[in-house]
Amino acid sequence: MRCPASERDTMTKGAVHEPDIDKEFPKSKSTQKNIRPTETGGTFASLCIPDFRLLLTGTLFTNAAQWIQQITLNWLIYDLTGSGIMLGTINLVRSFASLGMIPVAGFLIDRLNHRMLMVMTNCFLFVITLVMGLLLLFGYPRIWYLFVFAFLGGLAQAIDQNLRQVAVFDLVPRLLIPNAVAIIQTGWSLMRSFGPGIGGFLILWFGPGGNFLVQAGAYVLIAITIIRIQFPERKWEMRSSPLENILEGIRYVAGGRVTRVFMLTGFVLPLFIIPIFVILPPVYAVDVFGDESGKVLGFLMASVGVGGIFGGVVVASLGRFERRGLMQLASLLLLSLTLIWFALTNALWVALLLLALSGFFEMIFLTTNQTLLQLSIPDKLRGRVTSVVNLNAALAPLGGLIAGIGSDLMGGPKVITIVLAGISAGAAVCIFLGSKTVRDYQLSKAIARV
Repeated sequence: MRCPASERDTMTKGAVHEPDIDKEFPKSKSTQKNIRPTETGGTFASLCIPDFRLLLTGTLFTNAAQWIQQITLNWLIYDLTGSGIMLGTINLVRSFASLGMIPVAGFLIDRLNHRMLMVMTNCFLFVITLVMGLLLLFGYPRIWYLFVFAFLGGLAQAIDQNLRQVAVFDLVPRLLIPNAVAIIQTGWSLMRSFGPGIGGFLILWFGPGGNFLVQAGAYVLIAITIIRIQFPERKWEMRSSPLENILEGIRYVAGGRVTRVFMLTGFVLPLFIIPIFVILPPVYAVDVFGDESGKVLGFLMASVGVGGIFGGVVVASLGRFERRGLMQLASLLLLSLTLIWFALTNALWVALLLLALSGFFEMIFLTTNQTLLQLSIPDKLRGRVTSVVNLNAALAPLGGLIAGIGSDLMGGPKVITIVLAGISAGAAVCIFLGSKTVRDYQLSKAIARV
């Protein structure tokens, strides 16, 4: 990794009319060090920016805390009730809270100072996590406490997750956005691989109450990283009515062809692919591979995450590769075919290899889709449009329900996996044939987009 000299002037990102570097990144009062994208390259180019490194560190802690929290909540609910229905219900409560908050989160992100909003959100998460940990340590485990905590946590995380996506554009020049998004997503995949295991070990070492206190400590570390980030000044003119501001983001998605196409393409993942990764592995572990100890399930879940890490590194290494639209569709097609092959095998080592490959292609698709979406959004609407785009998370519970019912009705997980992955592969082919926007997409034009 080669970083620019520290004595260069500061610069910001923003809308540009031509890909001339000096015009594309004009000087500003930001304290961020000057990054000339033509002089920075390699897999970790965006890590040359100190503020982005701080954002990445805080995001890693955030992802770790969320995984630890999810494992702990699920363990507590099942330990107290022994009910799979209650386990599914608490996750639905968190999801509904997040979905209801997302439109408001977009308005707040575009309206308020990003550092202040991020600090407030993390302080709120720290307080509710600390209170939950103390209640458990002092022997007050109540089911309704856990549901209230899940609801409040879902509200705060809806703001935090959207804000962290938007903050990348605050801190990184547009030419380095593909690299920065890939690195952020690689960190997410890293935590997906190791976060559940860390959460399980912490329950053994400290118990559920102590586990929540560990999470609270993580939010303190996150707040420290936020305070050190130098966010640029932002002054957007907004409408007086909060509802009108929210509707403005929705209207942009409806009328913006590029944003709309890539948003609809992104719907394929939560509806047809993520349920295979999240809902069906326990069924595969028991019914296909005869797992009685839980070890096989852990291996299946970890394989996807490990593949995702390598996929993120590959995307981060692509530099100025132009045909990102075609790459997105190719990765979706290969992901689907790999999962069909996974459904057809009974050999565990082959299944683990195929899941790693599917995680590899999933990360390429996810990172590319998010990059192309974000590059299509104007800065003044970024928070509101990002929140609208992230409503696709509502499809994940529906996809999970389809996967679970299909597994029961079709005599196991294999047939429903082939059906879902086959639909995904068909969607990739249909988008290729029907969308000139995706086929002809060039990264340089998106970077130079006003």
